[in-house]
Amino acid sequence: MLQTRFTKLVGVEHPIVQGGMQWVGRAELVAAVANAGALGFITALTQPTPEDLTKEIARCRDLTDKPFGVNLTILPAIKPPPYAEYRAAIIESGITVVETAGNKPQEHVDEFKKHGVKVVHKCTSVRHGLSAERMGVDAISIDGFECAGHPGEDDTPGLILIPAAANKIKIPMIASGGFADARGLVAALALGAEGINMGTRFMATKESPIHQLIKEKIVANDERETELIFRTMRNTSRVARNEISTKVVAMEREGAKFEDIRELVAGARGKMVYATGNSDEGIWSAGQVQGLIQDIPTCGELISRIVREAEAIIRSRLEGMIASPAAQAAE
Repeated sequence: MLQTRFTKLVGVEHPIVQGGMQWVGRAELVAAVANAGALGFITALTQPTPEDLTKEIARCRDLTDKPFGVNLTILPAIKPPPYAEYRAAIIESGITVVETAGNKPQEHVDEFKKHGVKVVHKCTSVRHGLSAERMGVDAISIDGFECAGHPGEDDTPGLILIPAAANKIKIPMIASGGFADARGLVAALALGAEGINMGTRFMATKESPIHQLIKEKIVANDERETELIFRTMRNTSRVARNEISTKVVAMEREGAKFEDIRELVAGARGKMVYATGNSDEGIWSAGQVQGLIQDIPTCGELISRIVREAEAIIRSRLEGMIASPAAQAAE
């Protein structure tokens, strides 16, 4: 068993996290992750109302008696969701760990901490990680440029970002972006993280509540099958390459503004991808890690395989590379 400061902080067996994913972070996936000894997050804003979130948390509790959390993403919007009501639903449901993401979550962090909820904040840079640490969060999740969703605007890959953050951040840190297997977990631990966060990899599992054809598409895709949209708007998002994302990138190159592409990138269309299995129906998130995903296991199979193989890499491959003094002398 691999124990880290993070596993002790949140009370799980394995240093593996299934982060919040819009339309994907539902009870059946989160419970499967929890039952396998890792930490899963229900995505709050996937639920249409705070009342629906309360019901989804209860549904997850019916499926597992292990710890799980809720993701609350704070994004700029013309008509923002009732964040305070979602926050209250999380607290009143007795959730003990929350993943926050997005802009200036200080008021949410303060309120969660007041009720004894542990907060893991998603960041895309060392400076934002340090800001979150000052804000009083318990841990951070640091997203490298490889990740699905929002990688920030610095374009710093995990191989640099994780150790750079580890040099300065004192609270536990989870590495995110580009993780799918035991090799990634061992690498993240070596770079200074206390575990890994996986999104795209958990989309391609038996319990993931998305269409089988999309799971198969993730397996078929290689590491080149993503696009970076909204680059020109300084709100970069890494999504699966398809007819729509390729068109959006081309339109941006021609100077398109958000109003020009609004209909193409509408969330309702992205939601339909997961419902219908038509990968060209809308924009949907996927990371470069698609190139490392070869199968569609259960969450239990995936997590136990990663932990088992990580222990083997540490014990056999890495330890085997250290020559004893006697062996060196014999040479």
